Amino acid sequence: MSEGSGTSDQGPGTRNSPVTGEQTSLAPGLGPPAPLLSVSHLTTGFEQSGRFVPAVIDVSFRIAAGETLSLVGESGSGKSLTALSIMRLVPPPGRIAAGAIRYRGRSLRELSEREMQRVRGAEIALIFQEPMTALNPVFTIGNQIEETLLIHGRATRRTARQKAIDLLEAVSIPEPARRVRDYPHQLSGGLRQRALIAMSLACDPSLVIADEPTTALDVTIQAQILDLLRDLKERLGLALLLITHDLGVVAEMADRVAVMYAGRIVEEAAVRDLFRDPKHPYTQGLMASMPGGEPGKRLRAIQGTVPPLGQLPPGCSFTPRCPQRFEPCPTAHPGDTSLAGDRRVKCYLYGPAVEPIDVAEAAPQAPLRYEGQTS
Repeated sequence: MSEGSGTSDQGPGTRNSPVTGEQTSLAPGLGPPAPLLSVSHLTTGFEQSGRFVPAVIDVSFRIAAGETLSLVGESGSGKSLTALSIMRLVPPPGRIAAGAIRYRGRSLRELSEREMQRVRGAEIALIFQEPMTALNPVFTIGNQIEETLLIHGRATRRTARQKAIDLLEAVSIPEPARRVRDYPHQLSGGLRQRALIAMSLACDPSLVIADEPTTALDVTIQAQILDLLRDLKERLGLALLLITHDLGVVAEMADRVAVMYAGRIVEEAAVRDLFRDPKHPYTQGLMASMPGGEPGKRLRAIQGTVPPLGQLPPGCSFTPRCPQRFEPCPTAHPGDTSLAGDRRVKCYLYGPAVEPIDVAEAAPQAPLRYEGQTS
């Protein structure tokens, strides 16, 4: 990628291609609408034994052009399923049951599959969690990048190989002209992840969804990948939905944070506000479990585990693990309460809002105590 590809003389609604360095239009007119992506009251789940079991419940968030929103939470919180829902890649017997997903004002749920295929990769790109399973082992890295370019009409068969080499160079893969002929097993984990990022940028998307992009990498390679994502975001004006369970990555990369627990977003705030003053007891528990606090102070783990699919308590899902639970918590899940600083939280500590639930779909209330501790 050439220097100066992100120069300040770009006009509104333009950014530079990672392949050619040329300015490309983000949207007709004066610039992209805000927000770039809007998810409203999304519910996604699975059919189990003849009934629908929700795994993502009433999720709403927005991402503006050029913004990084981090979706954070424990494993099993529904983060990856949210990403798959946006891309309409939820595997059967899963399905999107309710909600709206709008990209640049268009409803993605109303597009035909053929129209959605033109959105995937070209306008919204997804970087999968594990590159060894996301890349096809029987095709070279170059073949897979070239296929993306050809399918979306971004290159001809004559020009696709050189563009693939340019993309590998853009993500700092050494000797790209040689590596383009390598198979995935011939690359290290870090280089495979870079190749996936190159593939995601092939068609100049405006939004990149990165699902745990550094989980399988060691610490030094993880730092390199994060630096690469940050650099590409700044140069190309990308919006980024970063899915992670690592609060250190959140602090380094995000503009805003949405904390997810048991399928719901329980708190959303600007990253500085969240780290300075976490509101929801679950967010406070995540912060308390982070290393790097006072020397000699023991880390505090959140007792218990995320409730399994189909076994949510009828009230607030965090109630069995919450040290601040009180009377309303076991009976009904709290709705959103808006706080100062454009932040929202689902917790009775901050407001009386109640979210209606179908108690018939909820599991019996778990005992209100920690493991090995009376309530």
